Amino acid sequence: MALYTAEVLWLRDGQDFLGNKYSRRHTLRFDGGAEIVGSSSPHVVPLPMSDAAAVDPEEAFVASLSSCHMLWFLSIASKRKFCVDRYFDPAVGIMGKNVNGKMSMLKVTLKPEVIFSGKRLPSRIEIGQMHHEAHEECFIANSVKTEVLCEPVYADL
Repeated sequence: MALYTAEVLWLRDGQDFLGNKYSRRHTLRFDGGAEIVGSSSPHVVPLPMSDAAAVDPEEAFVASLSSCHMLWFLSIASKRKFCVDRYFDPAVGIMGKNVNGKMSMLKVTLKPEVIFSGKRLPSRIEIGQMHHEAHEECFIANSVKTEVLCEPVYADL
């Protein structure tokens, strides 16, 4: 069993909290020392109370799924002796009302494009198998109810 931590810090700084005129901008701190600016999504809380340049929870959720899938894919490719030069995934999450009428992330679609090099290149079938295995192993995908799809973009091999 492993323990993971994150700190979230928000300060009022004299803002009109009771009048609902306060910034949703906050700091996210991670156990390795990384800090990023977080905020509510401008789709949820209008500007200027949100910070469009900050990471919102919905984006972080999509990125978490994409990152976990990528890390598993890289591990699998390395073990199979396929050299990966580049991995790019413009992942997309769709918010909407679920069957209970609650707003939720309904679907996340990963669209990874992987560039390989070397004498040993995987076939499309092998790439698909590695993506399938990565999806099955991804801790984050195994932890959520959201439908997570993987639609690889195949670069010319």
